[in-house]
Order: sequence, then structure tokens, then C-alpha cells
Amino acid sequence: MKKFAIGLYAAIVVALMVWGFYQAIYVAPDDAMQGYVFRIIYYHVPSAEVAFLFFAVSLVGSIGFLACRRGYPDRAQVFDAWAVAGAEVGVVFCTVVLLTGPLWARRAWGIWWTWDARLTTTLVLWLIYVSYLLLRRFAAGPQVQTLAAVLGIFGALDVPIVYMSNRWWRTQHPAPVFGGSEGSGMAPSMANVLLWNMLSWTLWGLLVLGLRYRVERKHQLNAQQEALEALEAKI
Repeated sequence: MKKFAIGLYAAIVVALMVWGFYQAIYVAPDDAMQGYVFRIIYYHVPSAEVAFLFFAVSLVGSIGFLACRRGYPDRAQVFDAWAVAGAEVGVVFCTVVLLTGPLWARRAWGIWWTWDARLTTTLVLWLIYVSYLLLRRFAAGPQVQTLAAVLGIFGALDVPIVYMSNRWWRTQHPAPVFGGSEGSGMAPSMANVLLWNMLSWTLWGLLVLGLRYRVERKHQLNAQQEALEALEAKI
């Protein structure tokens, strides 16, 4: 039953992604100023939204691990698995943001990259969470999870800075489309397409997140079992 539910969910997600792609490429009009390249926004913005969401998942998981690691070790491991899954999937989507942004910038600005506040803080965010994953992958010892949790919390502090950067400072990055200054916003024909793609990519990300969490929990349980068997063998 569980496999059927996951398969049905995956089929719905794929259908929504195909629909979003069709809307973005064939239905949405070209932007009056930017032309066809504007369509990158239908993947750039949803990827950023999903990355922020999963870094928030990693934040909650990291806080939960630190809060439960002494009194509730089993619950702490569950939180830690969510923290790892959120960070890993968040890095994937943040990578998409950093790839699609320069593709747009090359056509719009004539350059691939500039040390703009929004771009720089996003790169810093990506580097922090890549460091988190490297720590989890290559470091060893009883304090790795604790150090990773602290680093995950520190990294999440950059998320609101990234989001507010083009509101707090004058940046080359476009002003906020929603909730920005007077005159901001999108035509309904564009906004609807963006919302469809935000929905489809969020659901896709949640599917990957859930699968990654299951893999991490299985890895944790196997490691616990191996440690217990090793201890019993010594006794």
C-alpha cells in the first residue's frame, strides 16, 4: 500500500512538472523587455523557494537534534536524519539557482557573474551547506553530528539575509517581483505559470526529501546494529 501511494504521488508530481514545463515554454508570453530568456524565472525562482524550504527543514532538524541528543537519543537521530536530508536536497536546488541565474545574467547583463549582494549571499549559503555535507561525509568521531547541527543552524541564518538582500541594499539583481515596491508584480498570465511551477517543484522536492530521509534512517539503524554486534562480540 505504501509503495502504491508513493508511486501515485510520483505520477502526480511528474504530471504537474510536465504541465509546468508546457506552461513555461509554450503558454507564457515573452517578457516585453527581456524576451524569451525571461522564462528562466519559472525554474530559477521555484528552485530558490524549495532550497529555502529545505534549509528550514535542516534548521529544525538541527535544533531538534541538539535539544534531544542527551535525553531522547532515538528521537535525536530522527531529527538528525531530517537535518541531513534537508541540507542535501537544499544544496541540490541551491545549485540549480546558481546555475540558472548566470544563464539569465549573461543575456540580461552581458556578464555571467557580479559580486552583487543577492548573488554573493546565495553563494555563501551554498558554500556553508556544502561544508556541512563535507563534514558529514569525511569527518569521524562522536561529535560530528553536534558540530554539523551547529553549522546547519549557522547556515540557516543566511537564508533571511539572501531573501532580504535586494530589499536592504541597492543591488544589480532585479527588485522583488512580489511584495516589492510600487509597480512590482507580474501579469496574471505569467504569475499563474510561475505558481504552477513552484507547486510542481515543491512537490518534487518533497518526494526526494522523503526518500533521502528514509535512506539516512536506514543508514543510521544499520550503523547502530553494527555497533551493537561489535559490542556483543567483545563481551
